[in-house]
Amino acid sequence: MSNLRISDLLKKETIVLNMKATNKEAAIDELVTSLDQAERLNNAEDFKKAIWTREEQSTTGLGEGIAIPHAKSDAVQTPAIAFGRSVNGLDYEALDGQPTHLFFMIAASAGANEAHLATLSRLSTFLMDEAFRRKLLDAATESDVLAAIDKKELEQLQAEEAEQDKSSDADEYTLLAVTGCPTGIAHTYMAADALKGEAKKQGVSIKVQTNGSSGVKNKLTSEDIKQAKAIIVAADTKVDMAPFAGKKVIQVPVKDGVRKPKELIDRALSGDAPIYQANSETESESEEQGKAGFGAGFYKHLMNGVSNMLPFVIGGGILIALSFLIDIDLNNQFAQMLMDIGGGSAFALMIPVLSAFIAMSIADRPGFAAGMVGGLIAVNGEAGFLGGLIAGFLAGYIALLVKKLTAGLPQSLAGITTILFYPVLNIFFTGMIMLLLVTPLSAVNRGLEGWLGGMGTTNMMLLGIILGGMMAIDMGGPINKAAFTFGIAMIDAGNFGPHAAVMAGGMVPPLGIALATTFFKRKFTKQEQEAGKTNYLLGASFITEGAIPFAAADPGRVIPSAVVGAAVAGGLTALFGIGLPAPHGGIFVIGLVSGSWFMYALAIIAGAIVTALMLGIWKKKTV
Repeated sequence: MSNLRISDLLKKETIVLNMKATNKEAAIDELVTSLDQAERLNNAEDFKKAIWTREEQSTTGLGEGIAIPHAKSDAVQTPAIAFGRSVNGLDYEALDGQPTHLFFMIAASAGANEAHLATLSRLSTFLMDEAFRRKLLDAATESDVLAAIDKKELEQLQAEEAEQDKSSDADEYTLLAVTGCPTGIAHTYMAADALKGEAKKQGVSIKVQTNGSSGVKNKLTSEDIKQAKAIIVAADTKVDMAPFAGKKVIQVPVKDGVRKPKELIDRALSGDAPIYQANSETESESEEQGKAGFGAGFYKHLMNGVSNMLPFVIGGGILIALSFLIDIDLNNQFAQMLMDIGGGSAFALMIPVLSAFIAMSIADRPGFAAGMVGGLIAVNGEAGFLGGLIAGFLAGYIALLVKKLTAGLPQSLAGITTILFYPVLNIFFTGMIMLLLVTPLSAVNRGLEGWLGGMGTTNMMLLGIILGGMMAIDMGGPINKAAFTFGIAMIDAGNFGPHAAVMAGGMVPPLGIALATTFFKRKFTKQEQEAGKTNYLLGASFITEGAIPFAAADPGRVIPSAVVGAAVAGGLTALFGIGLPAPHGGIFVIGLVSGSWFMYALAIIAGAIVTALMLGIWKKKTV
């Protein structure tokens, strides 16, 4: 048993019992500041970057009111833990969508020894206990927090020793599991404990290998694997799957190990798992996605393409807009250079990149080249954005089919399959089908452009109202992204009107909320008023997500108010005949609009006022 205790790493000066933060960014800032002021960090900014790098991989808001932001970095001077508590809770993008109240920020130094890492990791397992969480929520002082943790740690260490004594006598295990997360500190061990706890409830023997920061622990042996009925791999990191060939294997993200242990163990015991074949990871993942539902898989693949395409869209689009601003006729040499970079290069790559990353999401690397080629054929054949989408999905599923068809080749050909057969066959079949499809797709594309171009004022207003409202319904979710993606497609087609409505609609929710918190102060708490101020900047920058904490706290009033205001802004934008060639930028690209920039600003302000008035009148006064 390690002599190092959690109380050696968590001190009173790194405990914040009443956090001021009202959103995720502020919460991270507040906890990093507490560590920095306690002289646990070498460089607070570098550590904060490491925390956000981990958050970008997947949220550390685990649900049940808990978040464990963590990082292992050279910016940490001494391994430490910061604890924060938000009485009202805040939106930390938790897996269950509920407010988060308890925060443990784990700071591991790059050279942290095994004892430090084991102690840091142990903390994450405590939080699976609801009674322990309640003690932390009820703690009146920093000393109460430390006492609760000390008591729980002693119980845990004793339980671990007893478990080791029992497991050493076991000859075989019914189930096996492997857990791992990118940093190997928190989720790795929480998933392991959740699986072991559920197995114990069901009277099932299980052995869990943890792929943590301090290395692989409780490694599965060949005998373990041979005897086991099924294996659960709950990991977001690379796991050596070769030893599991021929066994029933369930592969899921590590968060499922934390949140769905009963579902996973029930499934493993029922035998509802695919047989893992060596060198067939993509197929196994594909089967898992199929079980998750076509819609979820479709959206995941689409968003993988869109997110990787956005840098080309935003960079290229703004450069194109700047070139028109300098000289609409492009007689100026610098303006022409901007157009060549933005339109001739960045925008030219937009659709091939979209297609390539959709295909890669479906079939991993074998799909990438075919997706890129299919997307380029769509561009050259004037099939536009629709052609790029079809090329991406076509290439991805062709790559899976080719992989399946070549699975029976002799072992002597295995070495050249990935470098010869996959690229040649994938590109050939994708290319041939796309060459047949581009002509009808091009006709559809031209028809859509003609329909939009021929719309009267009333019809354009209706489109603007719909697009503006869509931007506010889920504020960064699938509906919002669908409207945004349509706007980008129209920019690519040379029709700038729809995206003007999209950007106006996306700016209104945070701006309207900011106005409401300013002019209807009695309807909002002090914390909400402070958060409202940041929404002025977020709204002006076209960051709709600034409205999410307010929508999460009061969806019945905030979302309808935001949707109506955004729809008003989108409709007015169309009425005023505004076009916007820049895909992002908010107020910073307002000078690039075609039509009157003043009328565009007026449309946005009008929508924000509608949202503010509705929200201000509708909300009840705070007590």
